[in-house]
Amino acid sequence: MEKRGAAESYFPGCCRRVKAIELVTLAIYFITLTEPAAFASIRPMAKAQKSSSSSGRGKGTSKAKSKQHKEKKLAPPPPQRGGVEMVDPLVQAQMKVYEEAMGLFHQQKFQRAKQELDKVLEGPSKELVDRARMHMRIVEQRMKPLADQNPKSPEDHYQRGVGMMNLGRWDEARESLEKARKLAPKADHVHYALAALDCLTGEADSAMANLKIAIDLRSANRFHARNDEDFAFLLEDPRFTELLYPEKDGYAG
Repeated sequence: MEKRGAAESYFPGCCRRVKAIELVTLAIYFITLTEPAAFASIRPMAKAQKSSSSSGRGKGTSKAKSKQHKEKKLAPPPPQRGGVEMVDPLVQAQMKVYEEAMGLFHQQKFQRAKQELDKVLEGPSKELVDRARMHMRIVEQRMKPLADQNPKSPEDHYQRGVGMMNLGRWDEARESLEKARKLAPKADHVHYALAALDCLTGEADSAMANLKIAIDLRSANRFHARNDEDFAFLLEDPRFTELLYPEKDGYAG
């Protein structure tokens, strides 16, 4: 009986303690449901502070890079030697003389070509000086053996005659060119050279006759004569104009 009474008195106490625990649990659960933003708002604040510090470092780094980039842009470009030479008026003048020398060289007017090449050697461009020296050696080689060679073929006589013309030795030039024409009467370049020699010695009628034969044998000689300084002697002669420009005023070549 005593045990039963004790049990009955113990049971209501346990029930009260259980209910108290449940009430406490429910209270805690209710708080977590009703105030989640309070707990969650703490973490974003911490992240925001960290993000702002990192962005500050990023801005500082970007400013430093931008400053370095501007400094690089302000640095002067390295000088270019080739560009300076291209705008140098002395080099331009030297190039013009060199081109004139090459024109004389291809016309086999070696004496005059040599005179122009000598002027090129005095210019500032090393490249043009090297080119002029190379052609100078060729000119000297072609001029040197002219007095000593013993021509046999029409081409040999022609080359010697042109060489004598370049040296201003008119009589020897005519002798060689006449021999070349006798051996090759249809060689247009021989008649053309004789016409040029006639102009240099003041023989207008002979020059016109030889030039007409050269053009009849090869029409391209008409265009060569238009730009050849050796025919300056005939510029005022109407026959020369008619021969070189047959398309004008209805002239027939």
